[in-house]
Amino acid sequence: MQQYVIYKRVSTADQGRSGLGLEAQTRDITLYLDTFSPEPFEVIGEYLDVQSGKDDDRPELLKAIEHAKTAKATLLVAKLDRLSRKVSFISQLMEDKRLDFRVAAMPTATPFQLHIYAALAEQEREFISQRTKAALKEAKRRGVKLGGLRDSTMKRNDVLKAQAQQRAGKLENIVVPMRERGDSMRAIASALNSAGIATPRGGKWQAPQVKRLLDRVAK
Repeated sequence: MQQYVIYKRVSTADQGRSGLGLEAQTRDITLYLDTFSPEPFEVIGEYLDVQSGKDDDRPELLKAIEHAKTAKATLLVAKLDRLSRKVSFISQLMEDKRLDFRVAAMPTATPFQLHIYAALAEQEREFISQRTKAALKEAKRRGVKLGGLRDSTMKRNDVLKAQAQQRAGKLENIVVPMRERGDSMRAIASALNSAGIATPRGGKWQAPQVKRLLDRVAK
């Protein structure tokens, strides 16, 4: 019988973001178990941390890992960044021969693919951080007063725009060839979802979102 140890992680900010809250993680894990898991299966443990993904010293994660290794069970998470936002930490887990883990949102991904995905996600976060700092520095140089409610909203919007544009650039080589060969928006959305690629807000792709993505690429 296939056995699983389930691990979930949320932070205060995650709770309000679609695709990252406990309900969404539970949904994705349940979908994996019902659709992709060998049968019969058994969940032998569940662990939860309320902590940032930047902190790898998470007590419940360490307990989940040890439980999975001791029981020779599979550690199951909803998304890769629930384990960690650091590619170095993900690599350490992959190198541990006693540990087997699966990502519900990427059910058929190989360890190599997971490593590449983690590296790209870390690179994207660093790029967005640097771009935001540069934008704020330029705004300050122009004499824009920072710190008010309006400026806070503008900074958040700048970050969201930067994330959307960066994501569009990363997906250009996937969506553009599909569109050029005549695939519909719905077909492209289905392909992105099947590949475990989430929208910028962490949700599932729909045809209108694919259209906006292609529009950004065109610009």
